[in-house]
Amino acid sequence: MSDHPRPTEAELEILGVLWQCGSATVREVHEQLGGLRGTGYTTTLKLMQLMAAKGLVLRDESGRSHIYRAVQAKTTAQRQIVGRLIDQIFAGSTSALVQQALEADSVDAAELREIRHLIDARCNRSKS
Repeated sequence: MSDHPRPTEAELEILGVLWQCGSATVREVHEQLGGLRGTGYTTTLKLMQLMAAKGLVLRDESGRSHIYRAVQAKTTAQRQIVGRLIDQIFAGSTSALVQQALEADSVDAAELREIRHLIDARCNRSKS
């Protein structure tokens, strides 16, 4: 599917901060994650160093503080993760994934309308 490494759950949390901010120092990421992870600064630093070594993030060392940014765009990473999920958990069935998502209690009427719109748009593209 891709030669990009698979991020762990902790790495996905860090990537989430970087996708939201664009780029950030370890301190900034750590402060954003502080309430979620409950880990120390050095743990965040080590994770981000490992992520740089794995090719998940780029580190700009030109200034006094190192600035990190995600290598992949959020949508690209999401697409790859969902693709693996469909293949590994749903035996390649997109409809099985969608069925499980629709059965979740958190789907409200507005989201259902948006899903319908996305399906209609996809169908119209397929007809063209």
